[in-house]
Amino acid sequence: MQKLYQLCSEPFSYPFMQNAIIAAIITGVICAVLSCYLVLKGWSLMGDAISHSVLPGIVIAFSLGIPLAIGAFISGIFCAVATGYIKEHSRVKEDTVMGIVFSGMFAFGLVLFAYIDTNQHLSHILFGDMLGITDSELKQMFLIACITLTCILVKRKDLMLYCFDPQHAKIIYLPVKLLHYGLLSLLALTIVASLQVIGVILVIAMLIAPGMIAFILCRSFTTMLIAATLVAIFACMIGTLISFYIDGATGPCIVITQAILFIIAVLYNKLQVLLNRKQI
Repeated sequence: MQKLYQLCSEPFSYPFMQNAIIAAIITGVICAVLSCYLVLKGWSLMGDAISHSVLPGIVIAFSLGIPLAIGAFISGIFCAVATGYIKEHSRVKEDTVMGIVFSGMFAFGLVLFAYIDTNQHLSHILFGDMLGITDSELKQMFLIACITLTCILVKRKDLMLYCFDPQHAKIIYLPVKLLHYGLLSLLALTIVASLQVIGVILVIAMLIAPGMIAFILCRSFTTMLIAATLVAIFACMIGTLISFYIDGATGPCIVITQAILFIIAVLYNKLQVLLNRKQI
C-alpha cells in the first residue's frame, strides 16, 4: 500500500506535474458536464466540427498578436453559424454541411500555419502540451471553466429539455434559438479551454466519452452528470500518472484511459442485460 501511495504521489512533487493535473481535472470536469448535453442532443459531430475549425482562428490571432483563445472562439462560433445558415438555406443535410465546413476550415488553418513564420509547434496545437502549461494559461482555463459551468448551472433545466425534446421546448415558449446558439457558444468556450491540454484533434474524445459512459450506466440525468464528472476526473488522474511513468504524451494517455473505461462500461451493461434475462 505504501509503495502504491509513493507511485501515485511522487509525480506530483514536481511543479509542472502539479499544473498538469490541475489543468487536466479542470478540463475533464467542464468537458464531462457538457458531454452529457452533447450526447443527449446527438451533437458528437458538431463538437468534432468546432474543435477542428478553431485552427485558422488560432493562427490568425497569433499573426495579429491577440490572445489565441479569442481567435479560437470566434473561429468556432463562425463554423457553427455557417453550418446552421447553409443547412437552413439548402437541401444539404446537417452532417454533410458540418463535414464540409470543418474540414475546409481545418485545411485553411493548416495552409495559414505553413505560410506564417512562427516558433509554435503544430503538434502542440493539434495534440496539446499539458506539461508546458503556464500559470497564466491555468488561470485562463479556470476562468473559462467557471463561466461555462455557471451558464450550464443557471440554464440546466432549459438546456436539458431543449436537448431531449426541442419541439416540446418550442411549444412551451422556451427561447430555442437562444438555447441553440448558447449551447454552441459553451461548446466553443470549452474547446478553447481544452486546447492547451488535449489539442484540437483529441478534444472530441473528452467531449463525448464521459457523457457516453454515464449514459450507458445511469438512468437519470442528474446521476449521469455526477457519473460523467467522476469518470473524467479518474481518467485524467490515471492518464496523467501513466504518461509520467511511460514518458508519453499526457493528452493521448487520458483519451486511451477513457476509451478503456468506455469498453468496460459497454461490457458491464451487456453483462447486466444477460443476468436480467436469466432471472426472467
